[in-house]
Amino acid sequence: MKKLFLIIGAPGSGKTTDAELIAAKHNNITHYSTGDMFRAEVASGSERGYIIETYISAGNIVPIDIAIETIVGAIKRAPSDIVIIDGYPRSVEQMSELDKYLINESQVELVNVIEVEVSQNTAFQRVLGRAADSDVVRADDNEKVFLNRMKLFTEPLAQIKEFYTQKDLLKVISGEGTIQEIVSEMDSFIKSRV
Repeated sequence: MKKLFLIIGAPGSGKTTDAELIAAKHNNITHYSTGDMFRAEVASGSERGYIIETYISAGNIVPIDIAIETIVGAIKRAPSDIVIIDGYPRSVEQMSELDKYLINESQVELVNVIEVEVSQNTAFQRVLGRAADSDVVRADDNEKVFLNRMKLFTEPLAQIKEFYTQKDLLKVISGEGTIQEIVSEMDSFIKSRV
């Protein structure tokens, strides 16, 4: 049985960095982003990978059922029993479909959803700081794009939090501290749940 942790948070919350650092500390934890899983499926040469490639190459969103099957398939094939996925779910539809899929899934258990909570100001400063500190400027590291990404994150957030709170699966961790403090708290929490 694979134990799944989902990490959600605003752009600039540090969720990907936190998940990467935790996975690096333990040989029994695997970290994925949804993009990683799609790329791995495409690289596998599978029929589903071919379908995903047709959507991605056209700049379209991968259909939700294919996305869920890909994610769950990657979790099942993970080299460890504990899997952390960051940045998922991003919408109420993604949350609902994943929940429906997991109800009938005997090999994967959703243990917790961890929200890395930061103020919009903190997230904004980090994203802009990331742009200033890097020779490689990401396309999403500007104010207009940041505000749009923040809107896309916050619009479904209340429903997502309420859904997982009712299932007693939501854990909120402050993302306002240092990386070390946040990773330490998240790491301790994950260890306490497995």
